[in-house]
Amino acid sequence: MKNLVKITALAATLSASFVFSGSVYAQDEAAKKAAPKPVLPVMCPGYKAGKTNLPSERTGKKVAKAFEAYNQDLTDEAVQILLDIDTSDKFDMAYVNRFVGNILAAQKGKGPQALEKLTAAVKVKELNDREHADTLRLLGDLNLQEKQYKTAITWYQSWMDFTCKEDPAIYTRMTQAYYETKQLDKMIAPADKAIALYKAEGKPNKNPYVLKLTSFYERKLYPQTVAVAEELVRNFPDNKQWWSQLGFFYMLVEDYKKALSTFEIAYNQGFLEKVSQIKALAQLYSTNDIPHKAAKLLQKYVDNGLLEKNATTYSQLANAYHSAKYHKKAAKNYGIAANFEKDPELYRKQGILLIAAEDFKGAVVALQKAIDNGIENPARIHFSLMEANFYQNKFRTAYKHAMEAKKSPSMRRNANAWAPYIKEKAKNRGINI
Repeated sequence: MKNLVKITALAATLSASFVFSGSVYAQDEAAKKAAPKPVLPVMCPGYKAGKTNLPSERTGKKVAKAFEAYNQDLTDEAVQILLDIDTSDKFDMAYVNRFVGNILAAQKGKGPQALEKLTAAVKVKELNDREHADTLRLLGDLNLQEKQYKTAITWYQSWMDFTCKEDPAIYTRMTQAYYETKQLDKMIAPADKAIALYKAEGKPNKNPYVLKLTSFYERKLYPQTVAVAEELVRNFPDNKQWWSQLGFFYMLVEDYKKALSTFEIAYNQGFLEKVSQIKALAQLYSTNDIPHKAAKLLQKYVDNGLLEKNATTYSQLANAYHSAKYHKKAAKNYGIAANFEKDPELYRKQGILLIAAEDFKGAVVALQKAIDNGIENPARIHFSLMEANFYQNKFRTAYKHAMEAKKSPSMRRNANAWAPYIKEKAKNRGINI
């Protein structure tokens, strides 16, 4: 809200009815007819514009002098001239307070002083209707900027009550104020109003949607969060941010099919650029039983450098290849992952997959690394080493590992079943164990 309050033309601060002494402007009749009908400051049923008040001649001259100083960038001088005005006339005082408040509102760090003057200007209810309405709205904006959120809501409501108007920007700011005060449930009504009004104008705006989504998400109302995220994607399909967020929200409610389709659409449009997004898509391929696509995707982004080459990444890649039954590729990547931190469990997985791929020599190397690096329950590794050696016809070594495996109660039965079989096979080959 930093630049919410900007005074771009101080002429707007002065009443449209203010006439400098001696200034007369002739208006062309044709121009009057061509001019659009002015928008009334108040739209309440039965409203009739009252008589326009003007500052007194004495006050008007001083205001004109202040205005001239302001136009010459002598802001402090302009403010001082206005502050020095001494009048008992209620309209004059309200008019001057409004002028001072508007000048101060445009200056950094002068928000509290501006609020004091602007509040005094509307409190007496002496300003012309348009000036009063504009000041009520400015008070809302300025309080929001000064983080006086509850007060901002009050002023915005006062503006609506006085003018009987609705403005999507005001409803959006009220929604923001409710968020800042943690009144999350109260955010929905003004957000919906803002959304409807922006749509009616033919200018959809993402901000009230985002605020509404935030309200639901922070209250853990995830199905409603998903519904708002879907609206964001429908209304702002070119915004890549909403596609990935919608995909993540589908994952949050465990609708993995919709999550996958959303991420795939986003990926095909080039909307997925972050590591988290690529990993999410890979995860969804695996979750939806399409592991070969997960592996292909991860491999692509490992190769191009987006995914960091570390133990976690290579483990994920290995898992994807493993699920897709590409045993050799899975084993290779388990080995790469294991080498980063000498992880014995990853060496074990590599060894088991190499046995499945009938690379028994490679399996022995990997499984021995698992033991050397202190794997828990080494008996199961000895059992796998027994198999890898047996299929290489290394019966003595196989039998040795069988004996090591049987030391564990959990592996004893299987090892005892294999031991005589190994002996018999060795005997048939003329090898004595």
